[in-house]
Amino acid sequence: MNVFVAGGAGYIGSACVEALLDEGHRVTVFDNLSEGHRAAVDERAALVLGDLSDAEGLNKAVRGSESEVVLHFAASALVGESMTNPTKYFRNNVANGLNLIEAAVSNKVRRFVFSSTCATYGPPDRIPMTEDLPQHPINPYGQSKLLFESMLPWYHEIHGLEYVAFRYFNAAGATPTRGEDHRIETHLIPNVLRVALGQASHVELYGTDYPTPDGTCIRDYIHVLDLAQAHILAMSHGPCGFFNLGNGEGYSVKDVIQVCRDVSGKDISTVEKPRRPGDPPRLVASAAKAREAFGWRPRHPRIEDIVASAWKWHSTHPRGYGD
Repeated sequence: MNVFVAGGAGYIGSACVEALLDEGHRVTVFDNLSEGHRAAVDERAALVLGDLSDAEGLNKAVRGSESEVVLHFAASALVGESMTNPTKYFRNNVANGLNLIEAAVSNKVRRFVFSSTCATYGPPDRIPMTEDLPQHPINPYGQSKLLFESMLPWYHEIHGLEYVAFRYFNAAGATPTRGEDHRIETHLIPNVLRVALGQASHVELYGTDYPTPDGTCIRDYIHVLDLAQAHILAMSHGPCGFFNLGNGEGYSVKDVIQVCRDVSGKDISTVEKPRRPGDPPRLVASAAKAREAFGWRPRHPRIEDIVASAWKWHSTHPRGYGD
């Protein structure tokens, strides 16, 4: 298939591009490189430098790719930044995202797969989290993703655009050649591994008094390769709709740090800090709906394997992509 990947130079997008190419698909990557890296784009893919805000250039790129499917990874994704600069999030994630939907419809793209987030739910009413939970986001990032989600059924009803929106939990891990290199890193595992690499003196624990077994937050981690596989399955078959992607297993912050110690063989110091506002004690997914709809099964569910893949990549790429 011809596949158009918006945000294909980023962490999850580049891993998905690599997996698509390995399975014989033809890929056009569209990215402005504000968060992604040119070196992260597989050389077998066509790279178009552009921005979702440029509706005309975007439409031309989709038309030239002759794509049957669009994968959308190009949203802004820093929760903290969204609380200080909501304009950026509503403009890029909603208004600019709309340009991508319209380009897909204008060029008769059949299917649209959107990288959404569990942040659309806000603090959950129950665990594990299922897709029928109320959605009450508590930051502009989650709200912007929910607003974009709300447009997809209308474009399906009016224009026939098939859609799948995957609500990720915590993406983690690496492929042998592509890993996590954010200019502003907020994710736990790469920040812990920076200490193991000697690039930071300690990792900060934000809250150790939660109602969990060890007092730290519990999160569901999913390997980036499993995310990529879900997108590949969803772009070729299955129903329209909204689907959680997670392992269904939760690990505390202290659990993850200990696994990083075990995998790296390094001492990793911690410093306790107060809770961050809005951090729920526990976020764990039920991905039963995605399993049933697409036959998807995580191939790398163990946190030890997820961390080991990340450690291998960070060890061989201590400066990330170096750009």
